[in-house]
Amino acid sequence: MATEVQSPGAYIEHHLTHLTVGDGIWGINVDTMFFSISLGVFFLFLFTKAAASVTTGVPDKLQATVEILVEFVDQQVKDSFHGKSALIAPLALTLFVWILLMNSFKLLPYDLFPLLGQVAGLEHLRINPTSDVNATLGMALGVFILVIFYSIKIKGPGGFSKELLLEPFGIWFMPFNLILKVVEELARPISLSLRLFGNMYAGGLIFTLIAVLPWWMQWTLGVPWSLFELLIVVLQAFIFMMLTVVYLSLAHEQHE
Repeated sequence: MATEVQSPGAYIEHHLTHLTVGDGIWGINVDTMFFSISLGVFFLFLFTKAAASVTTGVPDKLQATVEILVEFVDQQVKDSFHGKSALIAPLALTLFVWILLMNSFKLLPYDLFPLLGQVAGLEHLRINPTSDVNATLGMALGVFILVIFYSIKIKGPGGFSKELLLEPFGIWFMPFNLILKVVEELARPISLSLRLFGNMYAGGLIFTLIAVLPWWMQWTLGVPWSLFELLIVVLQAFIFMMLTVVYLSLAHEQHE
């Protein structure tokens, strides 16, 4: 709920501003780093705990949940990935669960962490890492590096070079082919990152706008939007995972 000492504009600006150290391109959004790393560690803790306590009998709730997630992701990888790599399924599982955790963090009480930040003496504390384009672009660049790595590994330097220079219009249009291929490759991580960022930022912005409304309107609009946003956070994690698998599958394909 918006505080009485802040105007709506000041409240919105405060909640959409990151806790940053440094200036310009050298600045680091500390809250994004803290929450993304913390949720990554939490993900590792949960799955390690589930693996350590696995049983062939009736599973507990944690083991059952992990098994459902693993089976779901494994089936998606089998349906979409046509190469041979032991890395793809664990990578897909990590991306899906980690992004899902980061996306879901915004569904916590909206003023809770900014208030805790103020109590701790922090000027700002923004809790949703995937609403920061630096985080989503960082993950997308990691996927991009893997795509280039596997393209060279599977097709060889010569095969990868031919793909860059000769497709789709043949030897006589090599400069044009190269431009098209470079644009295509660069568009993948950019679109991958901006899709996730845009949806999460827009969702957080709407929560912020709802928070400056009168209290009775906050409940009227906040509850249905939270339910809709729950669908969005799962869907965006799934889309990021599936596009990653598809891009890596394309990197493993051999062209005649």
